[in-house]
Parts: sequence; C-alpha cells; structure tokens
Amino acid sequence: MEKWTEVRRRVLTGALSKRAACLEYGINWRTLAKMLAHAEPPGYRRTAKRQQPVVGPHLAWIHEVLEHDKQEPVKQRHTAKRIFTRLKVERRYTGRYTMVKEAVKKWKATTKEVFVPLSHPPGEAQVNFGFAYVDVAGERQQVALFVMSLPYSDAVSIQAFPRECTEAFVEGHNRAFRFIGGVPKKIRYDNSKIAVAKITGSRERQVTKEFQRLQSHYTGHT
Repeated sequence: MEKWTEVRRRVLTGALSKRAACLEYGINWRTLAKMLAHAEPPGYRRTAKRQQPVVGPHLAWIHEVLEHDKQEPVKQRHTAKRIFTRLKVERRYTGRYTMVKEAVKKWKATTKEVFVPLSHPPGEAQVNFGFAYVDVAGERQQVALFVMSLPYSDAVSIQAFPRECTEAFVEGHNRAFRFIGGVPKKIRYDNSKIAVAKITGSRERQVTKEFQRLQSHYTGHT
C-alpha cells in the first residue's frame, strides 16, 4: 500500500514521469495505469482499524475547564498536558495526547478575543446624553448631561439641563461649539430619538427634522 501511494503521489504531482516511475519501481505500463486510476489497490482491505475519535465524549468537559480558566491567573490555567493528565485520571481517557492538544488548540482559536484599536483623528467629536443628580435649592433632582468630547485632544464640554429634549440637544451644541472655538469635522452620535427618527439599515439612519436644521445651520462652519 505504501508503494502504491508513493507512486501515485510522485507521478500525479509531476515529481516523476511515467516512464521514470516504471523504471524506478520495476512496474509495467498497465500496472502504472491501474495505480493512477485507483486511490488504493483494488480489493485492498485495511488491516488496521480506523482510529475512533475517543476524545469526542470529553470535549464538553475540556471546554468547561478552559472556560473556567478565564477567571484564574494566567500561571494557574490548564495546559493541554495538564488536561490530558486529568482526563486519564478522572475520566479514564484512553486516547492520545495529540488529540487533546488539538482539541485545546481549536477551542482557543474559536474563543480568542479580538481587539479593534480605536483611532480618533483630530477634529472629530462624540456626543452623548447622560444623567446625574444635583442639589438645587436644597433639593436633589435628576438632570440630563449633554456631553461633547474630542477624543484626540481629550477636550470635553459638559452641560446640565432639566431634561433630555430637543431644546437641550440644540443648545448643547451651540454652547459646545463656542467652548471649543469651532465646529468639528465629524461628530458621532448614539441612537438618540432626538437625532434619529428611524434606523433604516446597519449603518443607515433617518435623522429628525430638528437635527437636519441644526446640521444645515452649521454647514460650512469650522
């Protein structure tokens, strides 16, 4: 079987010509044609039993151990070798270490966290509304905070309003622009109902008329 496989591989990959294969392996053209036409000799029967995926029934347990490791210090987490040892002792695992190592590798590859670095070019801002409690005339009350920040320079304008509404949204912009001395090139917003009338797609938004007026008023300002 090994010879059959080797001849097929070398001839089919172009590493050896058919004539050279016949000479090197001492076979005739008819035998070579049969080798190239069949992946294994006709009538061939495996003498070794195909290995069973004995690690399969233990995968859930392996994944549970690895998931729990996320809460542990790095130096105390399980290695594939340690999991293999525990499997043999605690679960009577009879398979090979390489199968356990591959299972651990696949789990880590599919659960690996991906970090996307944030980039904030100069002249770009973010706007959000938040809430806080303040004392006014001896009484505690909740106020809406209009926050405009410029991540590149770490400049922040925060203003308190009685509530989150269109008037506070517009006035917040007016004051923030005066504070920073201009209008940012781009402003990112959350999906506030004051600015967004309807979400029409993953990145598409239909803005409110009030927002359109604000945008139109400051178009061309820098």
